[in-house]
Amino acid sequence: MSLFGGTTSSFGNTSLFGSSATATVNQNPMNDFEVGSPPDDSVSSLAFSPGTLQQTYLVAGSWDNNVRCWEVQQSGQTVPKAQQTHTGPVLDVAWSDDGTKVFTASCDKVAKMWDLGSNQSIPVAQHDAPIRTVHWIKAPNYSCIMTGSWDKTLKFWDTRSPNPMLAIQLPERCYCADVLYPMAVVGTASRGLIIYQLDNQPKEFKKIESPLKYQHRCTRIFTDKKTGGPVGFALGSIEGRVAIHYVNPTNPKDNFTFKCHRSNGPTSGVQDIFAVNDIAFHPQHGTLATVGSDGRFSFWDKDARTKLKTSDPLPQPISCCTFNSTGNIFAYASSYDWSKGHEGFDPQKMKPHIFLRSCFEELKPSSKKS
Repeated sequence: MSLFGGTTSSFGNTSLFGSSATATVNQNPMNDFEVGSPPDDSVSSLAFSPGTLQQTYLVAGSWDNNVRCWEVQQSGQTVPKAQQTHTGPVLDVAWSDDGTKVFTASCDKVAKMWDLGSNQSIPVAQHDAPIRTVHWIKAPNYSCIMTGSWDKTLKFWDTRSPNPMLAIQLPERCYCADVLYPMAVVGTASRGLIIYQLDNQPKEFKKIESPLKYQHRCTRIFTDKKTGGPVGFALGSIEGRVAIHYVNPTNPKDNFTFKCHRSNGPTSGVQDIFAVNDIAFHPQHGTLATVGSDGRFSFWDKDARTKLKTSDPLPQPISCCTFNSTGNIFAYASSYDWSKGHEGFDPQKMKPHIFLRSCFEELKPSSKKS
């Protein structure tokens, strides 16, 4: 039984004969591999090591102020390797392209660079408010990290210097961002959406009127199947909807939105609508995954405009997700996202979990034509 392309067992970790009625909540209804020693509080971000490394490592940032690293073995077992701490919740994590460093962004208004070889972590970026996003940019003529903050700035840092190379004023607080050289996209409060061009040096390319009517929650850049270059992005909102948006569409109809992470409510004709918490594109197939406050993950083919799969519901929201570099593993974290306030939180029952799913076949594009 192998995580990298094998099939998972049909028997999950839960015993068929529960010891009591309270033990019937199945935290792992999809029978996926569970990561050992998970974070103690909600998981904000997940990132796999780049393909430049022979081993596969998974890093998670969480609201317990920590960032953790595991080695993922062929068998699906995970080995906790190391962890580092901030003085506030960790909101985002990113790898350097060579896999030697991990960057972490926190509510303590600092971003750090964690050297995995020496297991040392040093501050490399500073803002006046919590840092929501961090990304590594590797350009032919420069390398830097990009940080987006609730102080309404986007900053670019050479990690060897205490001052930013460049600071860009945003119209509002940064809520989500993604980078795929030579493009960056930033989503802000008040539904702001800005595309940046990163070649030579970062500069604004254009502001886009949001295709969604509600608060932006997550965004991911997608590539052109032929050229492999970035051509557009997916944007998720709190209103159970995702927009697929090409920056320069050949046909205006190429841009569309679709509903997701919704369920029929207790009364007919009423829908329960949940936030889309994260989006990830498959690195080979170009299909995508979404995860939501409804505790489900779904796989989609944006070109055929079809749903490929939806999971059974987990007993708590799925807060984030990611694919590994080859697209064999889909990682997702179930943890409370505060979408139902403090009344919706039961600390005894709602403990964070991170699951790994063998997913290469499930993400293959649909044979249907759009």
